[in-house]
Amino acid sequence: MTEPSARPTRAQQRRQSEQRILAAARQIFAERGYDRTTIRAVASAAGVDAGLVMHYFGTKDLLFARAVEGPVDELPGDVSDEVIEALLTSLSRRLTDEPVASLAVLRSMLTNADAADRYRAAGEVQLSRLTEALPAPDASLRASLLSAIVHGVIAERYLLRLTHLADASPEQIINLLRPCFHSLATPSTDP
Repeated sequence: MTEPSARPTRAQQRRQSEQRILAAARQIFAERGYDRTTIRAVASAAGVDAGLVMHYFGTKDLLFARAVEGPVDELPGDVSDEVIEALLTSLSRRLTDEPVASLAVLRSMLTNADAADRYRAAGEVQLSRLTEALPAPDASLRASLLSAIVHGVIAERYLLRLTHLADASPEQIINLLRPCFHSLATPSTDP
């Protein structure tokens, strides 16, 4: 006689539903941006009722906020070579697996002030950590340039698709960027 399979608890079912809704929201916000995304579209993609989306998340704005939450990239202490390799590893992951949460924010920030504010707030934390880790008098400028390159590569690869970045392997991209990133992270010896 076989044992009956364990049914998920209500709490587990709720978490599963929330995760399905968030995954659908990330994808739709990334494809359409904030303004063109609807609760009904997210619900349909997640296979749930729009009322359930509203029950779990309240408003489209709160759903967006949760959908675009992402893990903070781990940067090591203040050794610039380690910091740059951590940054390149993070970029490589985003080039390998489409970063739908980041894309949702990038696409939405152009038309929605709240999305732009969220992007700015999250970016400031990362930028501050990167600046602190770079041993240079102009570390904030260097960190800003590194950040701009990362965001530009992501936007070009997934949103604009105007160049060969969309087809290049993550390894090719990282190998070409590595010297540039290390150069930006190394303080100049010029007077």
